Amino acid sequence: MRIIFSNLLLMVACLYLTGCADLHGGGVGAGSERRSFQEITADARITSSINTEYFKDDLIHTIRIDVDTHRGIVTLHGYADHQEEATRAIDIALDTPGVSKVISNLVIKNQALSPRGVVYQKAPPKN
Repeated sequence: MRIIFSNLLLMVACLYLTGCADLHGGGVGAGSERRSFQEITADARITSSINTEYFKDDLIHTIRIDVDTHRGIVTLHGYADHQEEATRAIDIALDTPGVSKVISNLVIKNQALSPRGVVYQKAPPKN
């Protein structure tokens, strides 16, 4: 059942983005920073992958976490019951291929982590 739901979610996200690409004009920062169709679909793939991993994870309540992706930068909005849930959500996002940075605007027990969110960078690869 979860596989069917995650495949349906991916299909809806792709259809939405392909149908609305002209309307949104590239999403956040449109204008001189318009995204190509490939960038939009790559961002949709990242968002879908993260949502699928959240859905599979027993610790994360997916309905309360919204994932937005723009050029490989993921922004998380929503609520977490405790710090472990927020940390797990951030870790899953950082471990997703194509993600360069995660900005967390998650709220834990009605208290914001930071007024402007917290930014997490991927660690440089070990040689």
